[in-house]
Amino acid sequence: MIEGEGTGRQFAFLLVDKFSMFSLAAAIDTFRSANRLLGYDFYSWTTVSADGEAVMASNGIPIKIDYAIDDLPPVDILFACVGITLDFAGKGKVLSALRIMGRQGRALGALAAGSYLLAEAGQLDGHRCTIHWENRASFRENFPDIECTGNVYEIDRKRYTCAGVTTSIDLMLEIVRGDHGENLANEVANQFQHERIRSPGDRQRVGPERALIGKSEKLKKIVELMADNLDEPYSAVQLAKSAGLSVRQVERLFLRHLGMTPGRYYMRLRLERARELLRQTNMPILDVAIATGFTSHSYFAQSYRLQFGRPPSDERRTTY
Repeated sequence: MIEGEGTGRQFAFLLVDKFSMFSLAAAIDTFRSANRLLGYDFYSWTTVSADGEAVMASNGIPIKIDYAIDDLPPVDILFACVGITLDFAGKGKVLSALRIMGRQGRALGALAAGSYLLAEAGQLDGHRCTIHWENRASFRENFPDIECTGNVYEIDRKRYTCAGVTTSIDLMLEIVRGDHGENLANEVANQFQHERIRSPGDRQRVGPERALIGKSEKLKKIVELMADNLDEPYSAVQLAKSAGLSVRQVERLFLRHLGMTPGRYYMRLRLERARELLRQTNMPILDVAIATGFTSHSYFAQSYRLQFGRPPSDERRTTY
């Protein structure tokens, strides 16, 4: 990067096999655009991997690496960028390096599924974080003591996490806003035609929740409550009470906007969470059933087959 005005900030992006190119590009281009609008290179960045060798993104494009993680000089924040795989060559070395950085009081961040890596290294203990919605179920099962929200990004002291893809833009814009103010952050967002800079309080839009855009706020509240309580499902009365409605009013809301009863919708959420756990973890099928609110293995298997056209055991044998 060209030498410019001010102190400047340096970031590193830790890339692992099959990382998300979209998440990386969104993060780096936010800083590139900020530099362009500032007229000098306040932000700079570098890439790092376990051994310093090139890393293949999930789209098959190899990325040149600047440093092995053990040789990385101090940076303002190291972001772990993880995609569709949580296992990769040199993982032990990476986890060891992250632990050392944590003991040194260094700032660490994560894009997409990178929070998994920070959690495995013990660097999210006592911190609030987020992760891409596809990984949240397995994350919460593996790290039940870590507060993992469903929000687009989280900043908790020296831990910066986001759900990846376009939320990488929001997290980096928050960093830009903190460094240079609202005007520059808005100008950068406009460059990307990013309609609105989301805040940490904005929830990720996951799967079926997309159908709620522009719908009743009370309906959204009930669905969010369902999504946050899949292991011990709320009763129809509890759901209705949470929104200040009667059970019949809730039923009408669901039928009008979603074309199904609340019970059917809740069941679908639970089964979709079960499918995520079957694909992403090695949990026994019975444990998956319990984690999604089923007390009977046979009822779980029957419900799963009705929803997806295959038994849970077949899902477990499939490689994604």
